[in-house]
Amino acid sequence: MADDGYGWNGGELDLDAYLARIGFGGDRAPTLETLRALQRGHTTSIPFENLEIILGRSIPLDLKALQDKLVQNRRGGYCYEHTLLFAAALERLGFGVTALSARVTMGAAAIRPATHAVLRVTTAGDDRVWLCDVGFGAGPHAPIEFTDGAEILEDGWRFRLERGTGELNTDLWVLHQAGPEGWLDRHTFTLNPQYTLDYVVGSHYVSTSPRSPFTTRPYAQRFTAEALHVLDGTTWTTTRPDGTAETREVEQSELPRLLDEVFDVALDPADAAKLAHSDPPV
Repeated sequence: MADDGYGWNGGELDLDAYLARIGFGGDRAPTLETLRALQRGHTTSIPFENLEIILGRSIPLDLKALQDKLVQNRRGGYCYEHTLLFAAALERLGFGVTALSARVTMGAAAIRPATHAVLRVTTAGDDRVWLCDVGFGAGPHAPIEFTDGAEILEDGWRFRLERGTGELNTDLWVLHQAGPEGWLDRHTFTLNPQYTLDYVVGSHYVSTSPRSPFTTRPYAQRFTAEALHVLDGTTWTTTRPDGTAETREVEQSELPRLLDEVFDVALDPADAAKLAHSDPPV
């Protein structure tokens, strides 16, 4: 199917390769059980990373480029890449998929741009609606039902979805995550549908603006049942479900090995050398 901006090109996806990438071998019917298994497999198998930007390359969002990078070359990506690939897989399997844009808040009161991608998903034979957030890099492992106050607890990681209030829009939703100091609002969003071209515009800002956190330093996340690993520049933080965390500083030259061994991001020799010997992150 040609990319007309309204669908997700699921017919062009190498579904078998994608499902092998995320370790999924279950039933392919568009049920809630399948959706849960797909989200868990995706979030724990494909890491979050911005290394193409740091290596001086653009971020194409066509499905072929996404498959080549995230599936065939076993790299990671940021939210737009993850979400578009996941949307293609869901569409191919028969789920109902609507794209949404979110504003990452992390407790901040100031208005931030809507630069995070999430999905509204429906399953076969079920009137319920689900939030799937596979592109944040820090979970959740499972979809969350679109009901005010819905909570999930997966492997000790806890999330809550609430209907918020906004001066200009009453159809506001807030995703919270639990931390050592209680609930933290992670991002807000409305149900206004987004399309491929909206994500292309957002991705251009995120990958090129000097105000974007992803244009100044390497950033990667690996989320598992046991731990969330975050690399921010040369700072490596490991957080566990109970909130305990440890932080280490690493040398620039150590980044390729750390990315490979901890984040499951294997760079080719030329890119590894460039990252290891580039100027320290700002």
